[in-house]
Amino acid sequence: MTATALRASQLDQYTTDAILSAPPARLLTMLYDRLMLDLGRAQFAQENKNWTVATENLLHAQAIVTELAATLKGDAWDGAADLLGIYNYGLQALIGANIHRDVERTKECIVLFEPLRQTWHEAAGTLPAQTTARPGGMLAVG
Repeated sequence: MTATALRASQLDQYTTDAILSAPPARLLTMLYDRLMLDLGRAQFAQENKNWTVATENLLHAQAIVTELAATLKGDAWDGAADLLGIYNYGLQALIGANIHRDVERTKECIVLFEPLRQTWHEAAGTLPAQTTARPGGMLAVG
């Protein structure tokens, strides 16, 4: 194994360990941070007509929104149904942005999800520190 490959392997392991040991609120904010990174990259790629990169990032963004929707506890709070509606709308917009190569839909998703990202970061900052994620890897936030 080359030094570069070894370093990449170690970085992958570090990232995996960080994710597996993160408390649920931190996992949620990590997902939102990556979602916004993917959307920014997709927008840049679309504007430069780099459709392969745009598609890769939009597909990853779709996977994140799908995970956010799947782990949302609908019975935990009154706003959960509304948040699920936002996730579903955003997912459809991401699919449309990808299929139609529509940078405006990607921008719409950035405008849609950035306030949620900020809000979850603020909420996570008010929680007491936790040491590990819940069993089974469920976010169980919301």
